[in-house]
Amino acid sequence: MAVCEILSVGTEILLGDILNTNSQYLSRALADMGISVLRHTTVGDNHARLAEAVRTALGRSDIVISTGGLGPTPDDITAEVCCREFGFELEFNAQVAEKIKSYFASKNIDMPESNLKQAYVPKGGDVFDNKNGTAPGMGMKKDGKCLVILPGPPHEMQALFEESIKPYLAEYSGYTIVSHEIRTMGIGESSLAELCSDLLESENPTVAPYCKIGEALLRVTAKARTSEEAEALIAPVIDEIRSRAGEYIYGIDCRNVEDALVPLLKEAGLTIATAESCTAGLIAKRITDIPGASSVFKHGIITYANEVKEKALGVSHDTLEKYGAVSEETAREMAAGVRRVTGADIGISVTGFAGPDADEQGKEPGLIYVALDSESAAVCEKIETGRNDRNFNRTVAASRAMILAVKQLLSNS
Repeated sequence: MAVCEILSVGTEILLGDILNTNSQYLSRALADMGISVLRHTTVGDNHARLAEAVRTALGRSDIVISTGGLGPTPDDITAEVCCREFGFELEFNAQVAEKIKSYFASKNIDMPESNLKQAYVPKGGDVFDNKNGTAPGMGMKKDGKCLVILPGPPHEMQALFEESIKPYLAEYSGYTIVSHEIRTMGIGESSLAELCSDLLESENPTVAPYCKIGEALLRVTAKARTSEEAEALIAPVIDEIRSRAGEYIYGIDCRNVEDALVPLLKEAGLTIATAESCTAGLIAKRITDIPGASSVFKHGIITYANEVKEKALGVSHDTLEKYGAVSEETAREMAAGVRRVTGADIGISVTGFAGPDADEQGKEPGLIYVALDSESAAVCEKIETGRNDRNFNRTVAASRAMILAVKQLLSNS
């Protein structure tokens, strides 16, 4: 089975000025082809360091794919260094030059002469047309090794990979790798790993735990000749995980809890509204980040001050006086109030101390209550994160409030 190394070129990546999404995209695309990515390497725009990175990568991998450094400026050195280290010469390609000129002409822009630098391609190599930019993709094969050079802008790189590089690498694709992510909330990564400890020892499919803010994931991955065979290997493992951790699972292959919530609301033909205190609109923001959320999201109300909780949501003054704003009683009345005021089918609420400091009564940050109110259920959950991290506490609170709705919808389906 062929192994690959992804080489990301650009000082701006090392400085943190841009997020390197190319490596993530390529890793997933190559895995789908059955090509294992064993290493990611990032190197700046420096001749000596880039040359060393290319030599090292070629020495330990069957395939090396580089992205970035194909522009027209002096610091764009990827093609020059890669070709030299792989034993290929650069030569001027008149056809590529004409395409570069046509690209500028189509946009009614005068072409700087420096852009003709991008018309130099490896002699004896392969050139791939870039329909979205000026720098072509390039490929070289020698002595059982393959070196692919792609431009850095993600929309250019991805289009080139899909159109040209996938077929170019087909001879290395002996297997298909299929993965599914099982997303859970309410159980820690270590506890989830213990619950599925024997499954974690499996070799094909493999089961690996991961954690994100406030949730834990299990990734089940199988390798087979076809995607159908891989899915057949995965299916019984997912069924077994469901039998052990079903109460914590909120979705499979969804990006986050809101990505699970919106389709469930659509399927049920129901609407939701939010009442938020410490999260200050984060729940509403996350729900409406999902395309099509306008058909299920009724309204969002932010009620930081107690008097607004009373006026906007109808929370009882006596409740606030007796139990306080951060309490189960207040959370329940907030959820019921936002459902009543907006006419939504489901109301969810959150109230708590995000931190980083304790409140006037000494209650610690991370104490949060989330509640749900609907025609068929009224539930509340107390959360104690033990963290004085404001962003962490808000993220967890928003996620756990939405989980109440997901669980309610799943129980009714």
